[in-house]
Amino acid sequence: MNQAIHHLRFTKLQKLVVVSILIGFLSAFLGIALKRLTEYYEEIFAHQATMNPLYYLFFPIFGLSVIYFLREYLFKKKENKGIKEIFESTNSKSQNLPNYKISSHFINGLLTVIFGGSTGIEVSTVVASATIGSVAQRKQNVFKEYKTELICAGIAAGITALFSSPVAGILFALEVISRKITKTFLITNLIAVLTAFGLIFILHEKPLFIVTITSWSLKAIPYFILLGILAGFFSVYLTRCVLFFKKQFSKIDVHYHKIIIGSCILSISLLLFPQLYGEGYHSIKELTVNPNETQLTLSIVLTFIGILILKPIVTSATLVSGGDGGVFAPSLFTGAFLGLLVAMVLNTYFSANVIPLNFIIIGMAAVLSASIHAPFTSIFLVCGLTNDYTLFLPILAACLISKYTAKMLYPFTVYTYAPSLVK
Repeated sequence: MNQAIHHLRFTKLQKLVVVSILIGFLSAFLGIALKRLTEYYEEIFAHQATMNPLYYLFFPIFGLSVIYFLREYLFKKKENKGIKEIFESTNSKSQNLPNYKISSHFINGLLTVIFGGSTGIEVSTVVASATIGSVAQRKQNVFKEYKTELICAGIAAGITALFSSPVAGILFALEVISRKITKTFLITNLIAVLTAFGLIFILHEKPLFIVTITSWSLKAIPYFILLGILAGFFSVYLTRCVLFFKKQFSKIDVHYHKIIIGSCILSISLLLFPQLYGEGYHSIKELTVNPNETQLTLSIVLTFIGILILKPIVTSATLVSGGDGGVFAPSLFTGAFLGLLVAMVLNTYFSANVIPLNFIIIGMAAVLSASIHAPFTSIFLVCGLTNDYTLFLPILAACLISKYTAKMLYPFTVYTYAPSLVK
């Protein structure tokens, strides 16, 4: 009898290992494909818009219209609700992520960003890769009790593929989705992210940002704390902005009216600040080239403040108009600009002699941590983006401070908010 039970457990473990490898490979392949396609076409379209600013007026309404027609006629009028779809699935035994979520989020995420939608492909990748895990879970009865674990395995592999950080992948699945750790979670997620990381290695995926971080000073700790507090305040502005737009646009009955209004907001903002186009990673790369040489002038201050004020607005307009995405990329983008602005102000007016590049990197992690309430995910994700762990301790401090500052100001994220919770 004991031998039969032992054999059954071993067989189940074997199947879990195989399915985890499969989920890891497929999720990573999807993430890498979406990332490469988005980078390639976004660069082409953004360049065309720079050459002819009329494209800033045409691209957003065209992209959002195509997404609308695809949703209406190809995906049978079924909306994409982002990460909340995953919560609904993991919290219910009967509700599953339907197969079409893989293609719908892949296509809509790509179209949103390349046509100027001011968000990123991270949430699209997360939901699509979660669906891969969900589909695998439904294939055999033996996996029914491991629904959350296999969905998280897909998510962890997808995040690993996007940010070249297996640790960030597992931590995101744990901090944001599962919120509990089991032996099965560890087995499935470790195997999935290692498979994903192996694929990244084979395909020679490079870090998103090539930077050289030399050192940091203990004297800068008070300034890192200040940046963490400011990041917490800013993330609440981002969260409240998204929720406000969702509430206001929900009152509009005709969806194409939402597209027209959202496109107008997006187009005008892009004409004023082309840096807001798409994910914004191209702008972050420009910031990291020679940040020490950036002088604090009135035009620079106005530009940075304008970008920081408008980015949450255009992100919200993109999402409520039917665009696919979330707050990952906007948080990283605004964190970089906030960090550099703080560093320039400190150096110019307070002779702080801080390193601007360090503040760009720490700002990215701090705003993301506060926006999604996941400090450890943010630390390893940003370190993975730069392939450098020199700033690990300052990032840790800033991420924890920003998260708890944000939670004190407003307890919800865009993922956890529900109207019933505030009644």
